[in-house]
Amino acid sequence: MAGETVIQIIGNLTGDPELKFVQSGKAVASFTVASTPRSYDRESGKWVDGDALFMRCSVWGQYAENVVESLTKGMQVIVSGRLKQRSYEKDGQKRTVVELEVEDIGPTLRFATAKVTKSGRAGGSGNGGGQGGDWGSQQGVQRSGGQRPTQAEADPWATSGGGRQGGYGDEPPF
Repeated sequence: MAGETVIQIIGNLTGDPELKFVQSGKAVASFTVASTPRSYDRESGKWVDGDALFMRCSVWGQYAENVVESLTKGMQVIVSGRLKQRSYEKDGQKRTVVELEVEDIGPTLRFATAKVTKSGRAGGSGNGGGQGGDWGSQQGVQRSGGQRPTQAEADPWATSGGGRQGGYGDEPPF
């Protein structure tokens, strides 16, 4: 959208993401990412850390539950989203904070490995981003009688028995 500040941060989680539920029952996860720039000092021949940025982040809905299940303190992550500013009053004083509303997040694989497992739940991401949900219906897979597609039918990269049935071989689908 016009006028929104979209950013990407690479850093480490300072703690485990915290899951809470608002009055409507919707899940929200909050966490902080610490990003410290490094630069090479030619005089000393060493890498030098700059001032750390601590960015508070939030993610909503099923996406929040997935984040809490998948990420833990100390993990290096890549986070992209929109900066949001909000004001509130505490102890009679007006305060303003800037937070990152998460659009996408995941572990970096520079110094780690990860195994991705699809979430078994259907529905949208709850974050307005259109991510997640019924993957097969987003890909235009249809079955007769209005039935939902099977996992193999919904996933174009799935393979079954080495053939093209239920997935694609070595050739791309275009």
